[in-house]
Amino acid sequence: MKTRVSNRLWRRGCAFMGLVLLMTASGCAGRSEGPVTLRIGVLPILDALPLYVAESAGYFMAADVQVTLVPVASAAERDQLLQAGQLDGVINDLVAVALYDRESPRLVVVRYAMQATPTTPQFRLLAAGASAITAPADLRGVPIGLSQGTVIEYVTERLLQQEGLPPTEIVSLAVPKISDRLALLEAGQLQAVTLPEPLASLAVQQGARVVLDDTRHPEFSCSVFAFNRDVLEAHPQAIRGFLDAIERASALINADKTRWNDVLTAQALVPPSVVGTYTLPDYPGAAVPSREQFEDVVRWLQQKGLLTGEVAYDSVIESGFLP
Repeated sequence: MKTRVSNRLWRRGCAFMGLVLLMTASGCAGRSEGPVTLRIGVLPILDALPLYVAESAGYFMAADVQVTLVPVASAAERDQLLQAGQLDGVINDLVAVALYDRESPRLVVVRYAMQATPTTPQFRLLAAGASAITAPADLRGVPIGLSQGTVIEYVTERLLQQEGLPPTEIVSLAVPKISDRLALLEAGQLQAVTLPEPLASLAVQQGARVVLDDTRHPEFSCSVFAFNRDVLEAHPQAIRGFLDAIERASALINADKTRWNDVLTAQALVPPSVVGTYTLPDYPGAAVPSREQFEDVVRWLQQKGLLTGEVAYDSVIESGFLP
């Protein structure tokens, strides 16, 4: 008798423990994983300002996404960390994205980071102050200091072609470091260079002359937010939250461009000598580059021999994460 009672009690105890374990497992399964952390590689460039504003204003937290901003000193370091899986997203440009995705679409563009507009340039062709160069036609056959095989060379060639110079009369000189371009231009050892803003404004402050910029042809200049495809597929809601925070930060910057000097200085996004005088550009709203923009970049890379195959727009540009 005692044995039967004991067996019944043992079976009931097992059933109860099984029920407890099942409820515990169900509770764990239904529980949220918590905020996803996105690691973003950040160069000290003006394009990154919305990241710092979104972070300080709490917009990432409000979107239930954690963002770690990883400083990188160069595009080469950024790409190395990206390939090593140590970054989830980056600010990049269409030339670099097409080259990165030449074998397979590993990096996906989800939003503009910066665009040239008819009133705010992103890149400028500058002449030395002591030179006789005053117009695009004066640059025929003149070596232009720039970084070859990059968006700088692409924009330079496309702008000059739009102004009537044939490719055979556009001469580029490889000067990869921006600091070297600035120094050589100021010393008169280079007659012309292409620089991004706000460093172009610094060069003008030091005596350089603007010959041409992309306000004349803004369709050629932009930077973008891009993420690893695996991250997009694994955490789509985190990407949407990230882009929502960027949208809010961009609107906040555009609403009052005078209040960000401390951030610009602390993050070295603007040279100290132009802080307070340089006017911030309009940060773009939620949009992605057009098919025409991207396909023109791919054609240019093919013409330069830097890309042998095709990189399809639909595999690289994705608007579905925009708010």
